[in-house]
Amino acid sequence: MAIQIPATKEVLTALIRADFTTVWRNRRSLRLVLAVPLIILISWKGLVSHLGAFVVLSSVLTIGLTSIGLMGYTNSIARDRDKGVFQRLRVAPVSSWTIMFSRISVQVALIAVMTLLVFTVGYAVDGIRISALGYVTGFLMTLLAGCLYLGLGQLITGLIKNPETVNSTTRLVYFAFIMVGMFGQFGVLGDVVKYFVIWSPYGVVQKALAGSLQPLTWTMDHTLAVAGILAYTLVFVGLGVKYFKWDNK
Repeated sequence: MAIQIPATKEVLTALIRADFTTVWRNRRSLRLVLAVPLIILISWKGLVSHLGAFVVLSSVLTIGLTSIGLMGYTNSIARDRDKGVFQRLRVAPVSSWTIMFSRISVQVALIAVMTLLVFTVGYAVDGIRISALGYVTGFLMTLLAGCLYLGLGQLITGLIKNPETVNSTTRLVYFAFIMVGMFGQFGVLGDVVKYFVIWSPYGVVQKALAGSLQPLTWTMDHTLAVAGILAYTLVFVGLGVKYFKWDNK
């Protein structure tokens, strides 16, 4: 009796549908991840006139990407691996790449939603006005920068198998990125820390986003920031894929 293997398109569609359903059923976590950048954006309304709209908007988007990449993607991968979800999927007639592509597609969709929400709240509440081209290039740059944090999340789950340790590690990295990144970029923590933050994953993403929101003032520094994003992404994804295990044994 011949065994019918489903087409890759059908498998991928089913996986994406299942992953979106899982995200929808965990709406509480979804709201928390999306609420963090919006709360910060609203609370920073008074800083728009002091720091500049592009700095505020790019910093908030960077914080949102950190939330999705670390708190969202990483913990979901660690949780499903611990429950044996990946092991069950791998014995099915599906390719390994379709499993991860489905997960990443959901996260990219969340990044798109987060970006649109930040743009909307920034316009309606903070009075931030940028050009139509700035919205388009900023949106595309956010998707590109999101790959860096998804890669970092992949690296963490690749190096650490225990889900509780993954959870605590992502919280620590998230706290360090947010606190050191936010204060360090303004020179509050000293010039040495400021220079480190500028070329850290947080810094290159924030600078590239700031430049993309005002594309007509794009400089070489912004180009170097994009190069930094690509370099970090390649390193994180490469190591994350190399060391990733489908089970926690």
